[in-house]
Amino acid sequence: MNLIDLSLPIDDQAFEVHPLRIERTSHKEGVEKVNKVIMSRTPEGKKDYQAGKRIIKKEQLPGGEFLSLEMIYSSVHSGTHMDYSFHYGSSSEGRPSKTADEIPLELCYKDGVKLNLTHKKKEEVIRADDIKKGLEKINYTLKPLDIVLLYTGSDKLFGGPEYFLDYPGLDLSAIDYLLDKGIKVFGVDTMGIDRPYKFMMKDFLEKGDPKFLWPAHFHGRKREFIHIERLANLGNLPDYGFKVICFPIRIRKTGAAWARAVAIIKG
Repeated sequence: MNLIDLSLPIDDQAFEVHPLRIERTSHKEGVEKVNKVIMSRTPEGKKDYQAGKRIIKKEQLPGGEFLSLEMIYSSVHSGTHMDYSFHYGSSSEGRPSKTADEIPLELCYKDGVKLNLTHKKKEEVIRADDIKKGLEKINYTLKPLDIVLLYTGSDKLFGGPEYFLDYPGLDLSAIDYLLDKGIKVFGVDTMGIDRPYKFMMKDFLEKGDPKFLWPAHFHGRKREFIHIERLANLGNLPDYGFKVICFPIRIRKTGAAWARAVAIIKG
């Protein structure tokens, strides 16, 4: 059995459009922090701490170190993550939208299919015909609940601004084609399923038509679907014959949740 990591990290050194900060407390800094936390629970302890007293001294700890601690301040759309209908709007298919903690786990461990769409240019969209041709090329017929992964190679741009500017988006026809085949979860190795912001805004400002603004996401108000954004390493997968695991982190009432997506290849 071979495991392939399909996930990008939450990386505070990479270029991001949303604020992302990881506050790190080192092992040595942890000695001071644990004293501050414990002693500040009472007015007397807080006063003693400010006066320089310490309950736990570094000499009393192995190697003079305590435990490390990291605090992450980040959008749920950083790193590899799964979007559900609440992200798209307050309702979907005429019902209240569902949040990411409501994603059915049974949909997140299924047979995977990879479609090679690396020929699509950054200003283009992936249409239903592209999906059909991709399936014909690998001689595969979609089954309901397959997890379809759309491989563009855009994950190679992760870390810089180009990652947010140079990738193809999804046309509504492609989404409808997948949903009509019984697909509930599909994934992309781009930062989003819509065209890059600069192309959407250009068309919107030139033509004055709001249909150019995030059409793929807003389509989730009409038809319910789950999609994975910011996948990686899809080029290392076979076309099919593997399993995909993409369980979302359980965060209460959010439109998206981080996920550690992994492919399992038997043999």
